[in-house]
Amino acid sequence: MTAVPRNKTQNYATPYPQEHTEPMIELHLTGILGTKITVHVKDEDEMLRVMRQYGRRGWTSGEIPAGGLILPLSMADTFDWSLIGAREFTNSEGEKSVYHKGQVYKRRELEEVDTKKLKLPRIVKYSRGARPTDPEHLKEGEESVRYVTLITFRGNGRALEAFQNPEKVAEQQQNQNP
Repeated sequence: MTAVPRNKTQNYATPYPQEHTEPMIELHLTGILGTKITVHVKDEDEMLRVMRQYGRRGWTSGEIPAGGLILPLSMADTFDWSLIGAREFTNSEGEKSVYHKGQVYKRRELEEVDTKKLKLPRIVKYSRGARPTDPEHLKEGEESVRYVTLITFRGNGRALEAFQNPEKVAEQQQNQNP
């Protein structure tokens, strides 16, 4: 048995049987104004649902690593941006872009290069120009042209279903099978 601390209206502790206290996953989220909250979820399915729910409103659950996230190329058009607190949009110049933590990242498609000297796979990435205030470890490129990458889609790996937007997957399948 585990006792609950006394409160001002009770003179005794109320016991809770331990079998009712299951381990919970703690999800730490940060809002666009810097507010931090912790949400408890029971399993990974609920965690992803809660991340999507809060992510649609701009809440994030962690930091993007240097070089950005890396996912299979097959997910470039179906990734669920709400999982990282980002939102996809088309800018005034007609370019696909993503808004994340107050920054705009543009979609860049790098075609496959296959020459005798150089072989590079097709890559889709979302990046932006680096700013003087960006931490040095996030900046990529050469001194004159520096950038920060949010996410890169490359390689022939299988799509990670849990990280895909079900509506985009259905739309993609419908377009492939008219």
